Amino acid sequence: MVPARIVPLLLISAAFTYACGPRPPVGEAQARKPGAGARALASSLNVAVGKEVDLNFLLTNGETRKVELSFPSGQTHDFVVLDTLDREVWRWSTGRIFTQAMQNQVLEQNESLTYRASWDPGDRHGTYVAVVSLNSATHPVEQRMRFDLP
Repeated sequence: MVPARIVPLLLISAAFTYACGPRPPVGEAQARKPGAGARALASSLNVAVGKEVDLNFLLTNGETRKVELSFPSGQTHDFVVLDTLDREVWRWSTGRIFTQAMQNQVLEQNESLTYRASWDPGDRHGTYVAVVSLNSATHPVEQRMRFDLP
């Protein structure tokens, strides 16, 4: 039998364990659920192939009101290049360090954000898919575009 004075400590310990338990990684299914706010944002991905592959992601608030983007960390977005078998070839965020602090960004009506990245494909050839994702918990967005490296 557990002494009566230990019971409150066990309950506090159990509550703490539950509150700090595992959560799904940020940027996965939970953040990818389409919400009503996803329609408020117009987005486009442009891929320009040259010596390097330039990726430009434009996000515009097309609503008549401001939109608040909430990010669970300092990483607001990510670019990924996939091959034809959906294997990751390159990821912009690899090797970068991001703060773990939550942040918010307000987009006023008709205001835009632009994110850019460049990838050096080396001597690669073939067909690839560029993927950009906005890591917003409130308004997640993902765009894909196929491109060819001659």
